[in-house]
Amino acid sequence: MEIKRKKFQGVLNILSFNRHFYVIGIGILILIIIIHQIFGWSDILFWIIVISFLYGLVMPLMVSAYVYDFSGYYNFHWLEKCAIDSSKVKQIININAGFDETSFIIKNHFPNADLKVFDFYNAERHTEPAIIRARKVSMVYPNTKQINSDLIPLNDYSADLIFLLSAVHEIRSHEEKIQFLKECHRVCKSDGKVIMVEHLRDFPNFLAFSVGFTHFFSRAVWQNAFKNAGFSKCEEIKFTPFMSVFIGSN
Repeated sequence: MEIKRKKFQGVLNILSFNRHFYVIGIGILILIIIIHQIFGWSDILFWIIVISFLYGLVMPLMVSAYVYDFSGYYNFHWLEKCAIDSSKVKQIININAGFDETSFIIKNHFPNADLKVFDFYNAERHTEPAIIRARKVSMVYPNTKQINSDLIPLNDYSADLIFLLSAVHEIRSHEEKIQFLKECHRVCKSDGKVIMVEHLRDFPNFLAFSVGFTHFFSRAVWQNAFKNAGFSKCEEIKFTPFMSVFIGSN
């Protein structure tokens, strides 16, 4: 199945799924303008606050447009840096947190491989409003199975590739992240790879998302999780200044 993304679909998704932040932000901005009109406090302070709020509202959308709509993220050109021999790939797993924009694309890239798709979303543990909204509009790949993050229903050493694309940060507990990656390690073949793509809690993402960058995790957290899950290697490749591709292998 060929998936054609709409123009600016990435940034529109971000705006839709996180609309509660924008409603609150615009409401506060209007309140600040009203207070300034009533009490007439310093114009310099007023404009500093207004510009800061506008930056916090607009910059995440600009960066999201760059990453998800103009960088080639959904063309999977970044996968060429992961040293994958597609002719040897027979079994692929794609695991999401309830919002799946990549399974059909992966299948198009590896038409001769078997693709299994799993969704680890847990309404009690994964409570972010954005992911709850995203699930309502997500395209579901045929035979997608709901799983717990601590159990992937596959045999040991059965997968050549495991894709974790902008999903695992929804697991907020570090111990749960380690247990989940242990399961990925268990089902991954000795020469297989786990391909994880994530924003990081770092300076570029702070500039992009301000306090919203705390929704992501640092490089050290991910490297620690991979190490404790049993992977002997965790290579990082930058995909734009705002996203990292982690390649877990043995």
